[in-house]
Amino acid sequence: MASEESEDVFAAAAELFSVLSTPVRLKLISALCHSEKNVSQLLSEIDATQPNMSQHLATLYRAGILARRREGTQIFYRIQSERAAMLCRAVCTQIATEIGAEGEVAHNDRLVPAARRY
Repeated sequence: MASEESEDVFAAAAELFSVLSTPVRLKLISALCHSEKNVSQLLSEIDATQPNMSQHLATLYRAGILARRREGTQIFYRIQSERAAMLCRAVCTQIATEIGAEGEVAHNDRLVPAARRY
């Protein structure tokens, strides 16, 4: 029984990481952390085409990470899963620290492989 539960946990985590696996989706989550925004506002902050942006927003919405509401012809997006947003912030903050502080993060505490460091 415990093994099955572990498999379910790992499968769910892998699915979440899969949804979060593109830079555009991480940028969208970051852009929406403090307030809801419509597609036009997001396009002004993130370099993507409108169809591409809409596809990523739909994926995050279907995964339950984002929520949306319609106001007239505009659709506004906001963070639905604060846990997913916190995970993104934690990982991105750790990687930013590693990239910007060479030598200050212990080798065993690094998330970024040595070959990928800038």
